[in-house]
Amino acid sequence: QVQLAESGGGSVQSGGSLRLACAASGYTYSSYCMVWFRQALGKEREGVAIIYTGGGSTYNGDFVKGRFTISQDNAKNTLYLQMNSLKPEDTAMYYCAAEPRSCQWLLLHSLSPTDFRYWGQGTQVTVSS
Repeated sequence: QVQLAESGGGSVQSGGSLRLACAASGYTYSSYCMVWFRQALGKEREGVAIIYTGGGSTYNGDFVKGRFTISQDNAKNTLYLQMNSLKPEDTAMYYCAAEPRSCQWLLLHSLSPTDFRYWGQGTQVTVSS
């Protein structure tokens, strides 16, 4: 069984930082594409950062103009999302998700949330002005 559990959310002032964590169990961590998603009230769920390993190297990227950084600790089987310079527009429920298909395939399909089969329960991030 695959289980994901997010933590680290909370309320912060605009310009502040948070570090989210996602503890994973039940699978070979490095063989999955891992993505952080978020969903704000009234909006579509969107991917915000992605990480994968290939050819002996780890690759990561974000879609929030450089303010977020995704990383993983394979020894601890934990995924992280470092969020800096937070803005009120970042307020959302944040989820980590895992999918055994390649990140390349998932990226070609626009990181559709429906393509990810394993999800955590989410952690709320609220940024106030």
